[in-house]
Amino acid sequence: MNRQALGQFLRQRREALNPADVGLPAAGRRRTPGLRREEVAALAHVSIDHYTRLEQARGSAPSRHVLRSVARALRLDDAERAHLMTLAGDLERLPGSPSPDVPQHVRDLIERMPLTAALVRDARSDVLAWNRLAATLLAGFFGTFPRQRNLLHRYFLHPDPAIRYLSAQDESDFAQQAVSALRTTADRYPDDTRTRHLVADLHHGSAAFRQLWARPARTGGRNGIKSLFHPAAGELTLHYDVLDIPDRDHQIVLFTAPPGTPTGNVLQHLTAPAGPIIDRRLSV
Repeated sequence: MNRQALGQFLRQRREALNPADVGLPAAGRRRTPGLRREEVAALAHVSIDHYTRLEQARGSAPSRHVLRSVARALRLDDAERAHLMTLAGDLERLPGSPSPDVPQHVRDLIERMPLTAALVRDARSDVLAWNRLAATLLAGFFGTFPRQRNLLHRYFLHPDPAIRYLSAQDESDFAQQAVSALRTTADRYPDDTRTRHLVADLHHGSAAFRQLWARPARTGGRNGIKSLFHPAAGELTLHYDVLDIPDRDHQIVLFTAPPGTPTGNVLQHLTAPAGPIIDRRLSV
């Protein structure tokens, strides 16, 4: 159990919430941002002293029931909840490997998004499926072999920066978040050979990866802005959102742009029918 990191994480998430986010009245001016400790304790149905000890890195390890209650009180998403369990030393360990199978209804869903570049990735950041616009927008990324479709392998080990970052910018935030997620995956799937080999390859080939692996975990961003370089259209500005598929331990990543913007116009142009449909199934 990492008491210091656990306390810091709880404090950060508490301070990021407003009373209205959890259905509480504002109740006058507040000296510090976010919720009060007693409010989180009440929402989680635990004692104020117990919750305070967690934030102050004191006391005994919390039970799984307490952790789940605190996660609900702080409105944590699936990735943040898994991170909380990891910090508390209570991460669920699963047999086997992350599932490589993308359900057909998920494939059909991303195909019905003509103005959205969508891809599906698993817990180790292997890209398993993508739609037509993603194949066009991310031209050159989807290689022949499965390891070429791993976001971390591309980021840390590809020799060409244009392919490594998919833009002219070094995505350091992505790197830290993705490395933290991979550490969680390695803990959750201790018997998964492909995850162990990926971690070993990254350790061997990248000093930057070794430095990030040694840092405290950081949860992944659920949405934001990304710059991407397209060989024909140049630099594009895209909004991204991440949706979870909990029963498969997969995520759908969506790249969009507001209609009428320069990037939105490019996406509209790229969706024009041209060429055969690309086979987007991963061979495993």
